[in-house]
Amino acid sequence: QVQLVESGGGLVQAGGSLRLSCAASGLTLSSYALDWYRQAPGKERELVATITSGGITNYKDSVKGRFTIHRDNAKNTAYLQMNSLKPEDTAVYICATGSTWGQGTQVTVSS
Repeated sequence: QVQLVESGGGLVQAGGSLRLSCAASGLTLSSYALDWYRQAPGKERELVATITSGGITNYKDSVKGRFTIHRDNAKNTAYLQMNSLKPEDTAVYICATGSTWGQGTQVTVSS
């Protein structure tokens, strides 16, 4: 069964950091591009970061310089390191590859 499971969300003060994990089973993450999305209440889902199978990364402008996406092929897990968090980063963060989506993890940044 192909599955993505996120973890690492939580409540953090503005300026703090969190590292989200996206553990894959049933597929080899390094063979695919992996996206991190987020969705805040009442807002549309937005693409935050992408890592291609070749390791090329791309970021939403508002998170450039603060977020880093990377992948540990040995653990078949992708990560989103989030630093200098802002209240506007509050959302459910979801990882996805192809047609497979995780369930999401809540990130709440207090001011």
